[in-house]
Amino acid sequence: MTTSRIIQYEYAPGHFRASEPNLHQPDTLGDGEMILSMGPQHPSTHGVLKLEVVTDGEIIVDVVPHVGYLHRCFEKHAESLPFNQTIPFVDRLDYLAAMNCEHAFVMGVERMLGIQNDIPKRTEYIRVLVAELNRIAAHFVAIGTYALDIGAYTPFLWLMRDREHILRLMEWLNGARMLYNYIWVGGLFYDLPVGFEERCREFVAYLRPKLTELRQLVIENEIFVKRTANVGVLPLPVAINYGCTGPVLRGSGLRYDLRRVDGYSVYPELEFDIPIGEGTMGTVGDCWDRNQVRVRECHESLRIVDQCLDQLLGDHRRTRDYDPQAVIPKKIRPKAMDFYARAESAKGELGFFFRTDGKSDVPVRCRCRSCCFHNLSVIGEISKGAMLADLVAIIGSIDLVMGEVDR
Repeated sequence: MTTSRIIQYEYAPGHFRASEPNLHQPDTLGDGEMILSMGPQHPSTHGVLKLEVVTDGEIIVDVVPHVGYLHRCFEKHAESLPFNQTIPFVDRLDYLAAMNCEHAFVMGVERMLGIQNDIPKRTEYIRVLVAELNRIAAHFVAIGTYALDIGAYTPFLWLMRDREHILRLMEWLNGARMLYNYIWVGGLFYDLPVGFEERCREFVAYLRPKLTELRQLVIENEIFVKRTANVGVLPLPVAINYGCTGPVLRGSGLRYDLRRVDGYSVYPELEFDIPIGEGTMGTVGDCWDRNQVRVRECHESLRIVDQCLDQLLGDHRRTRDYDPQAVIPKKIRPKAMDFYARAESAKGELGFFFRTDGKSDVPVRCRCRSCCFHNLSVIGEISKGAMLADLVAIIGSIDLVMGEVDR
């Protein structure tokens, strides 16, 4: 198993200093090699990611990620609060896909309690509906900012425009645009607003042709292809050894998606494909493959949303008898056990480990398995031998959210 090299930073007011020195020192460098520090300067990473880059001219010899001190203290919050009060902190891991984070956490608690089969089907379809809408919104940020990173400004504006429709739907749903606290243990905060399903139908019809435009504007653009094809190639064995998941792993050619592998919630009842990288424009597992997987996943998420709407307007339509909070337990007190649950977030496998003592509704230990942390650790492996100008393209193709990396 490959060992990841990610170094932690400490933050103090007025300065930003490494808790340990760079792995590479000037007296260990070869002829013509030098150490460059990239970052921390990007506002979307909150100034917490530094890359220690060793170069020989413009060729990258090695890259070591240094993770800055963002530290959301999620795990310690979870170990001091009841399970149901932890959900707002779960939102702040991958804040671009908060519904997916909530879904994974809540399913884990429900399985510990043994109530997963008591959840009404309408509740399950609503959960999948909002999770897939959030997946599209998260991929839009990934694709739009990636195009911006390598010099294309217009796609970013177009994708933010279309993402805004999803955020407005979410705001209508529960009053928040990014951090929702909507999926609760045993149910939901509230049922869908009246007319929500019809509005979603309109959005699906609006977005389908926009995704075709996105492929033409970005993915199939000649300049974009030249900047991303055969760059940052991640071989499948390396991706597996580093524990990569999500589009990063599927871009390397493995059809591995927990929505199919674990078949949780109502996903086994839905029809959708799992896109993988095929080396269409370059080599399997390059930057282009990882991005085209995200675009194709947006198409598949729209298919899932459509099927959920069919159910929510059909067999599982709203009735006066439906109560989204009917199964919510008054006291969450699992038996003493060690338990791990996982789900497919927008960026890969998001998992939660719980240790309970059977006496309290507060876990003794809570641990988050971050997909972004594993995906980040592979940067050094796939950057060696690349041009320095391609390093930004490689970082962007991984799609990192630092709130999940430094938990």
